[in-house]
Amino acid sequence: MFIDTKLENFKIRFAQENDVELVYEFIRELAEYEKMLEEMVATPELLRESLFERKVAEVIIGEYENKPVAFALFFHNFSTFLGKPGIYLEDLYVKPEMRGKGIGEIMLSFLGKLALERKCGRLEWCCLDWNEPSIKFYKQMGAIPMDEWTTYRVHEEKLEGLANKFDE
Repeated sequence: MFIDTKLENFKIRFAQENDVELVYEFIRELAEYEKMLEEMVATPELLRESLFERKVAEVIIGEYENKPVAFALFFHNFSTFLGKPGIYLEDLYVKPEMRGKGIGEIMLSFLGKLALERKCGRLEWCCLDWNEPSIKFYKQMGAIPMDEWTTYRVHEEKLEGLANKFDE
């Protein structure tokens, strides 16, 4: 089911299981853009399991003239201070040749509308410090940087080590 937008010939839809390869290709393009392709270990099989079997995240796809040109992957988190869920935007990507047409704004505003419909208290995401075009775009959309917060990550063998401490 397509959702019409204010941009002529641009529609949004929720990804279906047969979109796994498309989502994978969008993620590869994003990883390449972010100069992180060597860190990408996702496979179509892992995405299928996470998105459509376990349903831990959702994807919307933006199509211009019936061609996929953008995607956003997101999931729900929770704010104890607000007592409400939120939407965390993991990835938003618009193909380079389609930038400047308002597609990113439409995708982000759709997620804002979805957050309100789902009674969420906020929509949030991270952005690489060097990505000035995205930072400028996000600020124009009303987003504020959370400079007083630092993201921490435990992964790979450090995650295993942390988990093993439980049984020690």
